[in-house]
Amino acid sequence: MHPILARRERLVIYLLVWVVIGVLLEALLMTAGHTGWLETLSLVAPLCVIYALFCLAAWYPVAAIPIEGMDVVPRALVAHLTAALLLSIVWTALGAGLAYLLGQARYFSGFYTRFRAQVPLLLGAGVLLYLLSVVLHYALVAFEASRQAEKREDEARVLARDAELKALKAQVNPHFLFNSLNSISALTSVDPSRAREMCILLSEFLRTTLGLGEKAAIPLEEELSLIRSFLAVEKVRFGARLCVEEAIAPECLSLFVPPLLLQPLVENAVGHGIGNLLEGGVIRLEARIEGDRLVIVVANSYDPDSVRSHRNGLGLANVRNRIQMRYGSIGALHVRTADDRFEVEIAIPAETEAL
Repeated sequence: MHPILARRERLVIYLLVWVVIGVLLEALLMTAGHTGWLETLSLVAPLCVIYALFCLAAWYPVAAIPIEGMDVVPRALVAHLTAALLLSIVWTALGAGLAYLLGQARYFSGFYTRFRAQVPLLLGAGVLLYLLSVVLHYALVAFEASRQAEKREDEARVLARDAELKALKAQVNPHFLFNSLNSISALTSVDPSRAREMCILLSEFLRTTLGLGEKAAIPLEEELSLIRSFLAVEKVRFGARLCVEEAIAPECLSLFVPPLLLQPLVENAVGHGIGNLLEGGVIRLEARIEGDRLVIVVANSYDPDSVRSHRNGLGLANVRNRIQMRYGSIGALHVRTADDRFEVEIAIPAETEAL
């Protein structure tokens, strides 16, 4: 579609420019031909409307002869100069015909004779105005091409981000499944009934997470339900050694978070925190709203002297990358340690719908 007609604001600007051109053209013709303002206006107004349409038609030869290299410039120059000259002659002829008709009126008597002195000026103005229109349309072509290139670049960046997010999410379940199967394998020889119970809970958890890979975000309430299912699996293995506390603000439950965002953190808290303590410990889940951000904390007891620290593990790296890819600089993940407490705090926008 024509780039000027396609957008209302461009058409308005184009018409305003022609109003200015009409004022300037009337001043020139009045000065050159010593004509009155009313008779000149009666000639200039319809001529400007006609030539505004002629200049809009410049888009089609511009689109047909794109300047993509210096070898095209001579051909484009000849084509546009020819079109400018022909249209200017037609425009001047129309002006002469209109001036003749106006001259038949008693009030404009002799106007056609005075107009003939203005013909060269009108012819030159027509050529100049058409060439300026050609330049304008080439500028619009370049602008549209640049805008489309930026749009394609943005789309490519989004596709790359989505692909990386899918790759990161794809790491979550296999990693968890590997650890869970190891636990079941260890339990089969020690406590077969607990191993069977763990298999059932694991299958329920995996069934629940089956469709999450296609979702961009889920309510925090649903994410916490998944975490509780995961912890139910782990409690079979750890028994009374694993305690869970929650401090979730009710208004946070309906906010949306990326699926399986917390599961790697809770898995680390169990495996690298509680798993290294003979007496066990506590995993605490917190959620609150601070301004326009949702703050989630996963804290656990841990042995600061333990060699197996999860401070820079796969789970943390995965969550940090997912937050960075989805939220950019407005998302954050902080790790804190104090005495026997290991804490991971996530701060993300408080989204009320899945974006």
